[in-house]
Amino acid sequence: MSQEATQHATQSSQRARPTAAADGADAGAVEAGDTTAAAEAGDTGEVPEGPGDGRAAVRADDPEERVGAADPDGTDPDRADPDGTDPDRADPDGAGDSGGGADAAAGAGEAAGTDGPRKEGEGDDGGRSALRAVEADRPGKAVEADRPRKAVEADDEAASEATGGTEAAPPAEPSGWFGRRRRHPRTARCVTVGTTVLAGALLLFALLVPNRLERLGPEAFFRLPAEGILLAGLLLALPARARRPVAVVAGALLGLLTVLKFVDMGFYQVLARPFDLVLDWILLDDAAEFVRESFGRSGQVLAVVGVIVLMAAVLVLMTLAMVRVTNLMVRHRAVATRTTLIAGTAWITCMTLGIQITGVPLATKGNAELVDNRVEQVRAGLEDGRVFQKQAAVDAFAKTPPEELLTGLRGKDVLFTFIESYGRVAIDDPAMAPQIDAALEEGTSNLKAAGFRSRSAWLRSPVTGAGSWLAHSTFLSGLWIKNQQRYRSLTTSDRATLNSYFRKTGAWRTVGIVPGVRRAWPEGKYFALDHIYDSEHLGYHGPYFSWTPVPDQFSLEAFQRLEHGKKNREPIMAEIILASSHNPWSPIARMIDWDDLGDGSVFHQIKKEGTDPAEVWKDPERVRTEYRRAIEYSLHSLTEWVERYGTDDTVLVFLGDHQPVPTVTAGSTSKDVPVTIVARDQKVLDRIADWNWTDGLKPAQNAPTWGMDRFRDRFMTAYGPASG
Repeated sequence: MSQEATQHATQSSQRARPTAAADGADAGAVEAGDTTAAAEAGDTGEVPEGPGDGRAAVRADDPEERVGAADPDGTDPDRADPDGTDPDRADPDGAGDSGGGADAAAGAGEAAGTDGPRKEGEGDDGGRSALRAVEADRPGKAVEADRPRKAVEADDEAASEATGGTEAAPPAEPSGWFGRRRRHPRTARCVTVGTTVLAGALLLFALLVPNRLERLGPEAFFRLPAEGILLAGLLLALPARARRPVAVVAGALLGLLTVLKFVDMGFYQVLARPFDLVLDWILLDDAAEFVRESFGRSGQVLAVVGVIVLMAAVLVLMTLAMVRVTNLMVRHRAVATRTTLIAGTAWITCMTLGIQITGVPLATKGNAELVDNRVEQVRAGLEDGRVFQKQAAVDAFAKTPPEELLTGLRGKDVLFTFIESYGRVAIDDPAMAPQIDAALEEGTSNLKAAGFRSRSAWLRSPVTGAGSWLAHSTFLSGLWIKNQQRYRSLTTSDRATLNSYFRKTGAWRTVGIVPGVRRAWPEGKYFALDHIYDSEHLGYHGPYFSWTPVPDQFSLEAFQRLEHGKKNREPIMAEIILASSHNPWSPIARMIDWDDLGDGSVFHQIKKEGTDPAEVWKDPERVRTEYRRAIEYSLHSLTEWVERYGTDDTVLVFLGDHQPVPTVTAGSTSKDVPVTIVARDQKVLDRIADWNWTDGLKPAQNAPTWGMDRFRDRFMTAYGPASG
């Protein structure tokens, strides 16, 4: 190296140092990752102005790879070459690489605030160095802006020697999920995509799933939900701060709506109607009790816990899914916006043109309609109490003197008998009609041979599938008891029932044969029964038949033994519930000789011979068959009892309380049940001649159909003094 060249390089370096020292703060910014100047250089192809002259991109987290921003004392080998021996710091010939003397001169000119001399190509070289500095933000990477790779490696070796020849340990790899993501990026990517797809599918399922099982088909999920399109547009339009809370609330509400749909499915399957948000909460307790009585305490606990866990899971998963899909839409806002606009346009088009797939409209607003119906239902439920009080205040017989009540039945034993789930479907359904018709024709013939005549028609029940006590109350009170709120209002009022009026006359002893009652029944007092025989007081020591505690034949025999067969007794008005035809209709008792009933122990063997309800309910046709057999058993029990124990004073009124569950009715929406009056005294039937009921135990298709709430007043009128 010539002395002139060495002197020139040394002077240039010294002139550059004051600038670097004065701008030490800016150099710190570069070390912290501020690459604005470098980025600008990369864009313009010029050497960036500022301390360090854009020479290095510094890793802030690796001391051994840092390049100092300034060297005021001239001792940093990366900033100057005091002895002129570093070939990378000076060019003895003055014609080395682009970072030689001319570059130093340029640096001095920049330090003075003026443009120094620059050779052709130096600006591009500086721009590339600055771009490398911008890209040097990956961990463990530092890029020298101006210096060749050999110079950087030499500096690294010198730094290693200065620290005792040791190298810095690599950063610890994260553990847990993030560590696995880094080790297996492809798998992590698949998991992320899969989770997002599942979240979207869950939201689509919640928006499109119907609230009735019979509508749950593939076509239900090939629709455009208006609510989903509007919700997507809203989330995209909201500012970032409000978007996440709205997504959380929307997810939770969608989860609640989904839970409500599931509950509706159960109610439609049993009661053929949706869940009432105001009036049906009490029925959940009854459902739990039904499960306990059918499947035991452990079955009840498992069912309740399962339902609670399922509800919680739906709410949580729906909320998380909504948040995840919202984040996805925001990250891909342009695509999401276009998709939402296209879906909205398609929805409007399909709704306008009425486009359908297999009879199902492609454009749907089912969730909005469901919510609207529930709002109206809540309003009606809250108003229903006031309406019912007005209706209950009207009673045509409230002021009738006792001696004028039921004069046409004095001295008679009047038996109001309810056959559980005995609905019109048993008579009308082609699959069941032949066997039921045969049972009714046989009963009519046998009763006629015993001197009894009968008349039949139809009553419309307020319920279907379940809710027997509501039907019983409607029949006896003359009020339409369609929900639990009305039932509670009725049983805490002074509204008179048929039972009340019979007892009011003082001419009858009123009793109840209620084998389905297995626990305290405080409402029994309202029904004006002098004595109630529940399942524990009939003398039965046989087995339960699923829900049914006592077979019908035994219940009727117990009534004969405990009340009807007593000598020198007063006339009886009895309310009798026959429960053998109660859901699940498996296993079913069968008729045996009346003299062999004993204490009911004989039914243990009969139960063993019966069917398993778990197996029966796997096949709807088997369910329908077992239902039909249960109705036959109840009819045979009742008609044989009348043949065996009926007298000239026996007046039997028997009816179904409601239709069976939809599994049996197979889509029928009818709530009609048969009703029949049987008597040996022709005068009893003559009093209802103008009712135009059908002769025999089977009502004709065109026989009169009344609301069940109308029977009380018509019966009281027919057998009152006006008809005497």
